[in-house]
Amino acid sequence: MTTFLRRKATAAALGVLTLTLAGGGIAAAAQPAAKAPVEVAQPGARQPGAQPPVTAAQARADRAAMKATLAPPAPGTIAWAVVRSDGVLLQHSGNVTGSFRFHCCNAGEYRGQYQVTLDYDVHLKAHSATIGTNDQLNVPPGGEISVAPRTLTPNAVFVQTRGSSGAFADRPFHIVIAN
Repeated sequence: MTTFLRRKATAAALGVLTLTLAGGGIAAAAQPAAKAPVEVAQPGARQPGAQPPVTAAQARADRAAMKATLAPPAPGTIAWAVVRSDGVLLQHSGNVTGSFRFHCCNAGEYRGQYQVTLDYDVHLKAHSATIGTNDQLNVPPGGEISVAPRTLTPNAVFVQTRGSSGAFADRPFHIVIAN
């Protein structure tokens, strides 16, 4: 009798285990895909590496900026710039050598996209930016801003600005690079 009950308990445990695994597999298969739907993604999101291409003239100018006479800032200090919506530098620290807004053949193609160039390698530094101006009589327009290292240019930062709706828009900004 003991052997019969032991076999029955083993069979029952094996049956429960089988049903549990089968039920879990069915439940896992019924789950929706974990991918975010396209309509939930960030408006106007671009594919990786979608920064404007680096032209030969820009590459030469950026390499020349790396040979500037100033030494990189000491650890714990910052480089900074205030840039107008058309890409003109209004104010900046000594290591910032220039900035510009990207232009191209199609109207608005590179709207809201900028490059800020420094005289030292900044691709592994912390970058932070905010929409703003230094005009005391003007409140800057609302919007969004993002910062990334510039593709193929270790001494530059890529800045992209958008309006509040998420569409590309030219905006003035302040940028800080922490060393």
